[in-house]
Amino acid sequence: MKNDITATIIHSTNYTRRLEYLLEICRNLSANLELEPLLYALIESASELTQSESSSILVFDKDNQQLRFAAAPFYQMESLATLGVPLDRSVAGWVYTNCQPVILHEAEKDNRLFQVADRETSGKTTSIIAVPMVYRGQTVGVMEAINKHNGGRFIEEDVSILETLASQAAIAIHNQVLLDDKEAAFHKAMELDRMKGDFIAIASHELRTPLGLILGHASFLYETVESDEQKNWADTILRSAMRLKEIIEDFSDVEKLENGLTRLRRGQVQLSLLVQDTVDAFTDIAKDQKIFLNIESLEENLQIDGDTEKIAIALRNLIENALYFNKPGGRVQIKAERIPGYIRIGVADNGIGIAAADQQKVFQRFYQVETHLTRHHNGMGLGLSIAKDLIEMHGGRITLQSQLDRGSIFTILLPLSSAQADAANRVFMME
Repeated sequence: MKNDITATIIHSTNYTRRLEYLLEICRNLSANLELEPLLYALIESASELTQSESSSILVFDKDNQQLRFAAAPFYQMESLATLGVPLDRSVAGWVYTNCQPVILHEAEKDNRLFQVADRETSGKTTSIIAVPMVYRGQTVGVMEAINKHNGGRFIEEDVSILETLASQAAIAIHNQVLLDDKEAAFHKAMELDRMKGDFIAIASHELRTPLGLILGHASFLYETVESDEQKNWADTILRSAMRLKEIIEDFSDVEKLENGLTRLRRGQVQLSLLVQDTVDAFTDIAKDQKIFLNIESLEENLQIDGDTEKIAIALRNLIENALYFNKPGGRVQIKAERIPGYIRIGVADNGIGIAAADQQKVFQRFYQVETHLTRHHNGMGLGLSIAKDLIEMHGGRITLQSQLDRGSIFTILLPLSSAQADAANRVFMME
């Protein structure tokens, strides 16, 4: 009886040491973010802690619906790397499918033993222990250990140890899958962005020549034809061609902005005059749409350091947007004033408004609040994004307040000077 007690104490002491070693392994592995060295460290630890000849990790291959070796002893991995392990004719496949551990003491007598692996490695499996690798209820693979040292038998303690290591492997593999998916999505997004850029370049460059011919001939027709009906036809062609010209110019602006080709030509910008001229340019369009467009208030001698042309484009896009997304009988009001350190320009309308969920998205390129099936308004979804970029190049910003079915207020904030713009950029970046 004394011998039994001594044996129990020795066994308990050894098991405690193995658990302490296992805990230390898990702590060390948690700091290792590289999948391959982590998996190899796990199988080495599995072999040592279970006192087995070798260990391996198999993961599920979705494309081929079979398991494949993700880690095995270096002297075997070359032979096993391309080997597919079937789910219905292997111990690992059974463990993966049933999500249950297996211990085989006479493995060669079990018809689930995948003997192809032994032939590939010139080895012989006499005993095997295999456990599922599970992460959040999902089986991602299998961890195996084969051939207990000195002909020994695998026991339940070996199962517990292997399951602990398998859980570490499952976490690592799951994280790697997430990283791979994220990288694949990133590359796909980059490719789509490249394709979009190519399309913009083609649209903005290749369409200019035929459009110029259309405008030229339509203008000639308008001047030479005599009947009102023919003039109306020519006028329709001219209006449509001018709309296409605006779209192409938007494409060109986007291409330059995305490629970093847009530069500010700084000088004194007479904002009071710029606002008045821009509003005047839309007077006829507003009348045609039966929308009341006016300047509510405009301080005199508003000046900033900036690029007149680019600020005009930004303001023009905001006014155009306010007119397009309005209705007959609606109104668009412009206000420009000086506040400490800035000029503030407001474009307010009582149009259709923008839902809260869409208010950040409207500044994204090509974003349309309406789908292509329900759209009732013109535009490519570029005007607001271009305006935002051009104003931000000045160290300013555009803000939006809107309520669905009640209208919107777009506000431009422009710093008075370059020094103020640099300071504003630092503040805006912190927000």
